[in-house]
Parts: sequence; C-alpha cells; structure tokens
Amino acid sequence: MAERPGRKPRKLYSAQVVRTERLTPHMQRVVLGGAGLAGFSAGTCTDHYVKLLFPAEGVTYPEPFDLERVRAEFPREQWPVTRTYTVRSWDPEHRELTVDFVIHGDEGLAGPWALRARPGDTVRFFGPGGAYRPDATADWHLLAGDESALPAIAAALEALPRGAVAHAFVEVAGPEEEQKIDSDVEVTWLHRGDRPVGERLVDAVRGLAFPAGRVHAFVHGEAGWVKEVRRLLRVEHRVPREDLSISGYWRVGHDEDGWQASKREWNARVEAEQEGASAA
Repeated sequence: MAERPGRKPRKLYSAQVVRTERLTPHMQRVVLGGAGLAGFSAGTCTDHYVKLLFPAEGVTYPEPFDLERVRAEFPREQWPVTRTYTVRSWDPEHRELTVDFVIHGDEGLAGPWALRARPGDTVRFFGPGGAYRPDATADWHLLAGDESALPAIAAALEALPRGAVAHAFVEVAGPEEEQKIDSDVEVTWLHRGDRPVGERLVDAVRGLAFPAGRVHAFVHGEAGWVKEVRRLLRVEHRVPREDLSISGYWRVGHDEDGWQASKREWNARVEAEQEGASAA
C-alpha cells in the first residue's frame, strides 16, 4: 500500500462552479474556479482527493464560514456533511479544478448536487489529500477499479510516459459509460450488466498473465471486490505491500458516513487475515 504522508492542518477552500458537462449517462463533470482557489495546489499525486462540504438542508451558516464555529454553535444534525471525491485534473494556470461525479438520479448527496450545479454556485472543500502516482521505476503497472476509481485511473494513465507497460481494467455499467482517456495504454472496459459490482474485475485480474518484473498496482473501488483482488495480489502473486495502493472507496449497503466509520477496522481485519496468509 502506498505510504500515507503525515497529516497536515486541513485548509478550507471556497470555489465557484465554472461549467459542467455530462460525460456519460452516469458521470457528471464539474469544473470549479474563482479567487478562493488562489492558494490551492494538487501536486503530483494522481489520486488527489478533496472533501466537499454540503450544508444541512434548510440551514444557513454565518459568514465568514468557520466550521469550528458551526460545530460549536449548531446542533450536530445541522453540521455540514462531507463527501470525498478524486481530483480529475488541476489547471494551475487557469486556476480550474475538475471533479467527476458518479450519479444515480436523485440518489445520494453529491451526485444530485452535481446535476443541479450551475455557473456561480459556491462549494467549500478541504484538501487535497492523496498518496499515489505511478512509480517510474516499476517494470509494469496494474490499475483496476469501478466507476468510483475511474477519475484516478484516468489521471494515472495520463501521467504514464508513452510506451509504459500497463494493464488497466475499469468496470462500468455498459458501453455507454466508457470514456476517452489521453493515453496510449489500451483500457480493458468491463461491462457489468446484471452481475454484482466488481465480479468482472476479480475475474480479469485473476485471469491476467502477469508480465515479468516488478508491478506497481492501483486497485480501488467497492470494498468487497477490492478485498478479493488484494488477496490475489498479496497471497497468490506475493506483491509487496509497498508496491500496492489498494483501498475500498465505498461499500455496498453503506453511505460514506457509515463506511468511513467502519473502514479502518475493516481494513485492519482484512490486512491481518491476508498478511498472515501471504506469510504462510
């Protein structure tokens, strides 16, 4: 797993919607800009993420916005809710931050906001975090993810030098959800159809004839299938932990609040089980 840098004080940014674009039936792009991004920098990680703040319905917070003041003066049910999203790209020259949202109609919080977003709308966020970038010294790269990891996988592929050896598997609902990525790596698009999320990804990684040499892997998405791919890599292929960036971005049956509350314990249990098996 990629080593996480030490925690830094979180900085709150305020940005305005510049434009939006429907990329596919279930992916909405929102480009943010404005003077509030003057001090923002996304660095070199390709899995940079931001934590967007959404106000509680019907609640107006005093200006200038101060989260600590809100938490001190408002009941907990009126605190803003955070949702974590990958930075698809950052353009420092034009000071524009691009974030892609998986949408399912009115389901969820961030997706409906992205659908309704209009130029001039304001959104606040903390960030960026992130720890992964394709290792230039690796012999080859493995990238696997569902829709939630597509922005990070696309950013990683676009960061790879031309001619790099990489196998990229992305599972989406169907062919209408495929996207164009500016890379010479041929992405294997896996169409889920009616199968459980991640099942085709597990099959694809299991069936891959691993090239010779050291692999650097990025595997993210729904926690259930990520757990199985982690076992394949650590136990069956003996890939060292330091050559893996692997985590469940979400989990079936949980919203982000519920998943984040249990994620650390889940990951620790999975890691302990699989590390024991890999050492056997």
